[in-house]
Amino acid sequence: MLTRKQHELLMFIHERIKESGVSPSFDEMKEALDLASKSGIHRLITALEERGFLRRLPHRARALEVIKLPQQATSSAPPGGRQAFKPQVVEGAKPASTAPANDVRELPVLGKIAAGSPIEAIQQERDRLIVPESMLGAGEHFVLEIEGDSMINAGIHDGDHVVIKRGNTANSGEIVVALVKGEHATLKRLRKKGASIALEAANPAYETRIYGPDQVEVQGKLVGLIRRYH
Repeated sequence: MLTRKQHELLMFIHERIKESGVSPSFDEMKEALDLASKSGIHRLITALEERGFLRRLPHRARALEVIKLPQQATSSAPPGGRQAFKPQVVEGAKPASTAPANDVRELPVLGKIAAGSPIEAIQQERDRLIVPESMLGAGEHFVLEIEGDSMINAGIHDGDHVVIKRGNTANSGEIVVALVKGEHATLKRLRKKGASIALEAANPAYETRIYGPDQVEVQGKLVGLIRRYH
């Protein structure tokens, strides 16, 4: 049995496809269901997939196949027998480039990261973001939203989304997500100075901070940046 929100989302997707042949965006689904964030939509889609109502096609951005509808939505079959429900393939808006649809990956957005004074440690998943495969390569990746301006001279601005390759090592000079004293996360350029570790800003308004090797844990390193223009 579906929850009310699961049923509403499934029928909204189904009706939108019938009307326009195009999948609604995550923003449209969020607005239609009056949810606070797109992470709620992601959880509903996952639940519908687990219950056999939707199937996400692999290696395609937001491509869904509707497997079945709730019984009450399909019970009005024409006289003479039940009409089989035909699955429909739903694809999101295609990218402007000619890159194949499978050249993208959906990554979790884990919260905000400070490019300024350190803020609280990395949070739990709150959204999903489609990222080109060409930015990634092998390994596990995640996305963080930048808060602050300490890395502006490295081209990283407040509100940008950075793509991070998860790992606990980095070379001197690489931009990393650093967990400081087990409490605060920040995005800085890492410099190794003997036994000490320096976290260096890319803005002269911020000073470089020096820590002992046991005070800084590398969580991952920067591999890409996504900027949205409104």
